[in-house]
Amino acid sequence: MTDFHPHSRTDSLAWVAGSDAPEKSVINLGFMALTDSASLIVAATQGFAQPYGLTLNLQRQASWATLRDKLISGELDAAQGLYGLIYAVHLGIGGTPPVDMAVLMGLAQNGQSIHLSQPLQAQGVTSPEALQARAHQNGAKLTFAQTFPTGTHAMWLNYWLASQGIHPLNDVNSVVLPPSQMVAHLKAGRIDGFCAGEPWGAHAIEEQQGFTLATSQSIWPNHPEKVLGCTRAFVEQYPNTARALVMAVLEASRFIDANDENKRSSAQLICGSDYVDSPINSILPRFLGQYEDGNGHAWRDQQALRFCADGEVNLPYLSDGLWFMTQFRRWGLLRSDPDYLGIAQQVQQLSLYRDAASSLGINIPASDMRSSTLIDGKIWDGSDPAGYARSFALHALSDAGQTHASR
Repeated sequence: MTDFHPHSRTDSLAWVAGSDAPEKSVINLGFMALTDSASLIVAATQGFAQPYGLTLNLQRQASWATLRDKLISGELDAAQGLYGLIYAVHLGIGGTPPVDMAVLMGLAQNGQSIHLSQPLQAQGVTSPEALQARAHQNGAKLTFAQTFPTGTHAMWLNYWLASQGIHPLNDVNSVVLPPSQMVAHLKAGRIDGFCAGEPWGAHAIEEQQGFTLATSQSIWPNHPEKVLGCTRAFVEQYPNTARALVMAVLEASRFIDANDENKRSSAQLICGSDYVDSPINSILPRFLGQYEDGNGHAWRDQQALRFCADGEVNLPYLSDGLWFMTQFRRWGLLRSDPDYLGIAQQVQQLSLYRDAASSLGINIPASDMRSSTLIDGKIWDGSDPAGYARSFALHALSDAGQTHASR
């Protein structure tokens, strides 16, 4: 494995010695067994945190629900988070009382996938059209797994199915599984497909358990994915610690994205049993953007998983937080329109992020909003979240306690 050599930073050591020294030096940092946890693992183990006066105590979690509960209780100080998990806790969706939450930075973009089973593949259900026909047949509904009811994977799965004319709440069944259990459930025939982060799509192909039908970046190129999240109370009690943590993870993110050699060494590191615990062959190709779908197609993906991209990945854009709330509204998880912009401004820690990024000379995008065109041709720019949530042909918007499912 290539040795890591983070640059020694005399400026960061001086910074730690001054009034900006972290109030808390040991951070319990949660993560899941996923490829896109790489920047946290690299930051914690390869010398990126010490210059900022931090020790990062990595704690792998068994499920997103467990990670959420430990984050709320304070057992974890901060964690890799699903965007929708952080916002759901803040809004009190999903069975927990609302807790003020914070998104410190984006950790990754792209790199998730929708995968179908080998039996469906054998039946010729290998295209969106074939899946739509199968989903609309009479008989048993197909069952798809995602990783958390409000998480990114649930939203990608819902969005992609709806874009193909398949109502995700009416035409298929949905179950929640930890990402590392997807392949076992696929193999046992308990599910017909799943949406999850890597390496579990690639691992399913390695195990000859079906094929990748769609990547998440085909739904939304350079979409927001995992974030570094914590409670708002943590940021308020330990502001210097929070900023130091962002700086350490930003340095690790920049290191990983710098070149393919760094990506290879990072992939080799995270495949270990303490981290993702997956064969390197399931991690490295898609980490480098080299895709095979298990159905005879191979390509170099231009929007593969990325961790920094000169800061484009890491700004906690207001529009990214807003988008997840529009999807909660679209699918009936919110029964009325929230104060979209006000909530995003509370959760997204833009000033803290800007302080950290500017100290490191990392480019800061000019706008807190960004514009994207998604798979269905709709443009998302954050300007009218309530109108956007209502604009879809397939939805489950609820008003005054009534749910309307449109087909």
